[in-house]
Amino acid sequence: MSTVVTVELPDEALAADVVDGLALVEDGLREAARAQHDLLAATAAYGIGAGGKRFRATLVLLAAQFGNSRDPRIVPAAVAIELTHLATLYHDDVMDEADVRRGAPSANARWGNSVAILAGDFLFAKASLILADLGPDAVRIQAETFSRLVTGQTAETIGPRPGEDPLEHYLGVIKEKTASLIATSGRFGAMFSGAPRGVAARIAAACEAIGVAWQLSDDILDVASESAQSGKTPGTDLREGVPTLPILHARRSAGPGDARLAELLSRGELTDPALHAEALALLRAHPAMDKARADARRWAERARDEILALPDVPARAAFEALCEFVVERTG
Repeated sequence: MSTVVTVELPDEALAADVVDGLALVEDGLREAARAQHDLLAATAAYGIGAGGKRFRATLVLLAAQFGNSRDPRIVPAAVAIELTHLATLYHDDVMDEADVRRGAPSANARWGNSVAILAGDFLFAKASLILADLGPDAVRIQAETFSRLVTGQTAETIGPRPGEDPLEHYLGVIKEKTASLIATSGRFGAMFSGAPRGVAARIAAACEAIGVAWQLSDDILDVASESAQSGKTPGTDLREGVPTLPILHARRSAGPGDARLAELLSRGELTDPALHAEALALLRAHPAMDKARADARRWAERARDEILALPDVPARAAFEALCEFVVERTG
């Protein structure tokens, strides 16, 4: 068995194919970072050079295994997906006022908000240029996905409407802001490989469910992990007052012994280091964490149900392994 993106792929030939594809994706990303102005080139290349799991590019390559994985459109599609994802990270860090990304200073911490925003816009533009060469369907799907990304970010920024269930609102944000691009990753891979339309639709649905599970596990790790493990400052969402699933469960299930945690969570932002550390410790020990992990498992199982209906090729087992990985990464 070979490891790709920290996931065990059960087929050596498949793993080698994905590794080769990811190497070409890296080449494409570096090429895309080239710019007329040195500052823009350096800022754009900064996020690319920081690495990352290339999870979305891997999904493109795996989904392509259900058709002709050698189609010349596959790697450019994966590059465009990763550029879009990287651009959202630049913008997210500005909105979140994040100082750390992947264990290093964020672009906004190093160059300021204005330069980081411009770098994100530049990467979005580069992704669009690549997709324009792949045809009108690619451009349309990217535009639809980008619209969902912005809609999800806006919903997160505004918060639940009066009378709206906070948990349902939270899941809606995840589906739009995170899962939409992961679904498009699978869709592009299947579509450009010439896989049957029904297979492509099922892969997209599976990847959307994986995307929800992935974000849920990310939010659990934000509470449960240390900085060295997650690559970012622990409790970032808690500090910024972002009500992720563990926080929402803690608010719903607060008992007589949870008064202090409930009081801290009601404050919204926790910028005081002592209060933040106290709330983080209380939340880590709260049953809400187990409830959040159970939710992540349910979404991973939903993805698995779609995957098991796909043709029995090595990539199907790889998708199953991804489902396991998303769950196991939260402990």
